[in-house]
Amino acid sequence: MRSVLVLDRIDLVSYRDHLAVLVRGAVPVDTCARWVRGVLAARDAWTSDFGGEQFALGRAFYTHFETGHSDDYFRDAPASDARVQDAAPGLQEAMRALVGVMTGSRVVQRRGWCGPGVHVFPAGEKVARAGGVVHFDVEGLGRHHLDARKPALSLVVMLQPPSAQGGLRVWDATYHGSEHPTDEQLAAHSELVTYEVGDALLFDSYRLHQIQPFDGARDRITATVHAAEISRGVFESWF
Repeated sequence: MRSVLVLDRIDLVSYRDHLAVLVRGAVPVDTCARWVRGVLAARDAWTSDFGGEQFALGRAFYTHFETGHSDDYFRDAPASDARVQDAAPGLQEAMRALVGVMTGSRVVQRRGWCGPGVHVFPAGEKVARAGGVVHFDVEGLGRHHLDARKPALSLVVMLQPPSAQGGLRVWDATYHGSEHPTDEQLAAHSELVTYEVGDALLFDSYRLHQIQPFDGARDRITATVHAAEISRGVFESWF
């Protein structure tokens, strides 16, 4: 039975052999605090997604894809990266570097796509009350990549955890052609990952997962990057 692997230092790991890999303190607390201050100060530059259920600094592909606004995502990609760099200098490079160390691969920016960005889930709003949608991170993968089940991963760094709860549940169930999980997949073994500031969670993009509800007045703020292997030892990344 797969389980979550917890590490105390950043290291090369076989992430596909585990439900997820959690690295405690992967990013220094003071760095996370600096990025959070920048993100909050840049509120006017946030993108509102799903009617204000969540926000992003930098455009996230899956939210635009699901709402029929992919053209806006690609048209704004250079400006999106500039907003992230201005508010949180070094965040994009740090996220790609983490993927590189943990996979032993070279990580490049996906041409024409947005680089790593930040998700803000507001306290008291829908995700806080009910949790996120149970899903796989496959929206950015091409059909040939999906059909061949080529390696793809998601990396999330907790910049500001909510006051209570708000972890990530991961299932021992993976994508098999439908983005809607079956009853059998939902009944599979799962584990709840809890974050602290600076913790990094790496998991297979094909793996079923869900943000859990959370309490308190503090927003849940995370940095995210997705990556897919395009040739042996080379991953391309996006947000």
